[in-house]
Amino acid sequence: MADRRHGRPAPPTDSTVRSEDWDGRDVSGEEHTRVEFVDVDMTETSGRGAAFTDCTFRGVRFNASAYTDTAFVNCTFVRCSFFDTALTGCKLVGSRFDGCSYGLLRAEGGDWSFTGLPGADLRGCSFRRLRMREADLTGARCAKASFRDVDLSGAWLNQADLSECDLRGSDLSSLNPHTAALARAVIDPYQAIMIARALGLEVKEG
Repeated sequence: MADRRHGRPAPPTDSTVRSEDWDGRDVSGEEHTRVEFVDVDMTETSGRGAAFTDCTFRGVRFNASAYTDTAFVNCTFVRCSFFDTALTGCKLVGSRFDGCSYGLLRAEGGDWSFTGLPGADLRGCSFRRLRMREADLTGARCAKASFRDVDLSGAWLNQADLSECDLRGSDLSSLNPHTAALARAVIDPYQAIMIARALGLEVKEG
C-alpha cells in the first residue's frame, strides 16, 4: 500500500472487525477508533454524527450508503467500493484511498483536506461545496466528474485528467495547465483568465 503524503505511515489499529454483515445498519452516533474493518459489508448503511478515527477499511463495501456529518479522520481505505455512496457534510481530513472504486460517488459539503487520492478513478463522481485543500489528486482520472465550488487550494493535480470536468467556482490556484488534461472542461470567466495567465498569455480588455 502506498504511503501517505509526506511519508506518514497509516496509523496502527488495536482491534479488528472481520467479515461481518452491517448491511442496512444505522451507525448514527457510533465512535470507532483505531479499528481495522476487513471484508465488512456496509452496503446501504447510514449514519449521522458517527466518528471513525485512525481506522483502516480493507475490502469494505460502502455501496449505496449515505452518511451525514460523519467523520472518517485519518483513515485508510484499501480496495473498498463506494458505488452510489453519498457523503454530506462529512470530514475526511488526512484519509488515504488505495485501489478503491468510486462509481457515482457524491460528496457535498464537509472537509476533505489532505486526503490522498492519487491515481483514483473518479470519473463521473460529484464533489460540491467542500474543502479539498492540499488533497493529493496526482494522476487521478476525473473525466466528466464535477468539482463545483470546491476549495482545491494547494491540491496536487499533476497528471490529473480533468477533461470534460465541471470546475466552475472552484479554487484552481494550484493547477498547472501544462501538466493536467483539461480538454472540454467547463470553467467560469475568472478561472479562464487565471489559466490564460498560467499559460503565459496576457489578458487585456478592449
